[in-house]
Amino acid sequence: MKWKKLGIDLTGVLIALPVAAAAFAGSFYGHVPANEFEDERPYARAMPVDSVCPRIDFAVDSLCRIVDASHSLDAFLDELEMLLAGKDTVVNVVHLGDSHVQAGFYSGQIMRMLQETFGNAGRGWISPLKLAKSNEPKDYFITSSIREWEIGRCIQKDPLCPLGPGGMGIRTPSDDVDFAIRISPVNGAGYTFNRLVMYRDSGAAPMLPSCGDSLSVDVCWGDGTDVVADTFRIAGETDGIHLHAGRRESPATNCYYGFSLSNGRPGILYHAVGQNGAMFANYSRPEYVRRLAALKPSLLIITLGTNESFVPESRFHPERFVLQMDSFVRLVKHILPGTAILITTPAESFRRVRKRHERNRNILKVATAICEYAGSEGIACFDMYGATGGVNSCEKWKKANLLGRDRIHYSIDGYCEQGKLLYKSLIRLKLNQPHETYGGD
Repeated sequence: MKWKKLGIDLTGVLIALPVAAAAFAGSFYGHVPANEFEDERPYARAMPVDSVCPRIDFAVDSLCRIVDASHSLDAFLDELEMLLAGKDTVVNVVHLGDSHVQAGFYSGQIMRMLQETFGNAGRGWISPLKLAKSNEPKDYFITSSIREWEIGRCIQKDPLCPLGPGGMGIRTPSDDVDFAIRISPVNGAGYTFNRLVMYRDSGAAPMLPSCGDSLSVDVCWGDGTDVVADTFRIAGETDGIHLHAGRRESPATNCYYGFSLSNGRPGILYHAVGQNGAMFANYSRPEYVRRLAALKPSLLIITLGTNESFVPESRFHPERFVLQMDSFVRLVKHILPGTAILITTPAESFRRVRKRHERNRNILKVATAICEYAGSEGIACFDMYGATGGVNSCEKWKKANLLGRDRIHYSIDGYCEQGKLLYKSLIRLKLNQPHETYGGD
């Protein structure tokens, strides 16, 4: 497929704010200054140190570790070592989950921290969640002149349209389709991009940048019979772009999945994929896992199990839950044999019973089942449940004002604390790995 170079004028389509101004405003996640990410080039980095200090005084430090007796994450840790040695490479991480991931606070925290340590390769996966009438992370905006979309979600028994790597798809019969993608100047500080990959159904109309301020854009439309990835390379970093569909002679049903944003620098490209209400069974479709493979993850972090726990205690059967988990894991191992897997347990929360909140006792059963399954299958596991205090820790989350209003989800600060703990456990695993030095090319 040949590249086509286009002179594009983006004035009026986006408002470019200086990176310095965005840095002054500060990151939405509040822990990594934007200027940490400016002008990163290949160079040796300092070995990370175990210096993260969680704010939650009920965290159990001795349990803030990843259990990986079979060393299944060694290949991923080697890739991190290559980044530390200054190799010009990008390491893809996919964080798959439910509403805890969709909101973007938990995944956003660990993304920022990993990129501060190993390099920022870009914002990664973004989904048109607001166009699908759902909540979207605060660091980007995807808008369109099309108001009504047919929406397919992985949580639907029979999705209304095909699912892309993000576990959803949006479809319209209109030929006049457009998307405006913009990074938030404050919440998305440090995530300007010069490369955008759009993922669409093979029957959907390809897109071109809209006219605006003269920028040289190389466009390469993908091909294939399933998910198509179209690549837009922009001469110079930008915080936004407006795309529109080209006219087609034959009618098309335009189904689009999402975008990946990168900046051409080495480091971590962190793809957070979450769907409200999702369970292991919702992602256990071979066609979905094949589309997830388009993101080429070196590491797949799985954060699921909360929604499975919302049944009466007498109706929660660990054996059934393990079978659902195993079905998904086996699909991943078959379709993504080179991808390392890290499963996390959910932290404790409440559930609403007879108009009052009580501790969700099924979370312990879920966490125990995940840990035992991971150990028996040689899969890496991080026990967030244990690391955050285990039984009755939900009362401590509540007392520290780290739970959301529904007492099922967490506050922004609560999610950031969980992100810190997962990052700390990864760094500890890296520090315990035998050191290997990578020489020059």
